[in-house]
Amino acid sequence: MAAAAFVMPVASAQAETTHDEQAWINLTATGSLSGDLVYFAELQPRIGDGVSRIDQLLLRGAVGWRLSPAVTVYQGYAHVAVPIEGGRDINEERSFQQLSLALGKPLGGELSSRTRLEQRWRSNGRDVGWRLREMLRYEHALKPGSDAVNALVWSEAFLALNDTDWGAKSGFDQLRTFVGTEIGLRGASTVELGYLNQTINQPAGRTRMNHVASVTLWYRH
Repeated sequence: MAAAAFVMPVASAQAETTHDEQAWINLTATGSLSGDLVYFAELQPRIGDGVSRIDQLLLRGAVGWRLSPAVTVYQGYAHVAVPIEGGRDINEERSFQQLSLALGKPLGGELSSRTRLEQRWRSNGRDVGWRLREMLRYEHALKPGSDAVNALVWSEAFLALNDTDWGAKSGFDQLRTFVGTEIGLRGASTVELGYLNQTINQPAGRTRMNHVASVTLWYRH
């Protein structure tokens, strides 16, 4: 009985889930450079620790080629700055390859997918981390015949493909799930507002869950 009483708190600590309230802002510009040669560029400040300080700042861009109206491939690069209170900031550099697919219009909405393969370098280690990301996105007009306001849901799973000396562990990395609305702006631009849940796998069986107020502005031209 004494042994059981000792083991139960240890197991509980190992399975602990920590929560944080955050706000993420995503400003994305996308368009054609020339014909089927396309691009996107993103600026993403992420405010965490109870929406009290910058948790991450992400700069990401890519150049792609539209193979067909439904298929686009990209090569991109991202810089991620992670401020550390009382210590040296951690910087992450990423190269990535992306496949974007339009998957049709089931139930009168629009279904699409994004597959991204990342190569990651961090300033607190020497190894290259490989990570696969897969997103499914579905949007549906709230008013028939108008796409001024759409219901929007998406989910993205992250899978680490190897261990690194800076902390990545092969296997399930995280899951992001978004529920909200997409509102049409001038031209083809839109803004997306909603709730994002980010569930992150951490060492020793721990889980981190971020509850995020998410705002994404898409400028399309």
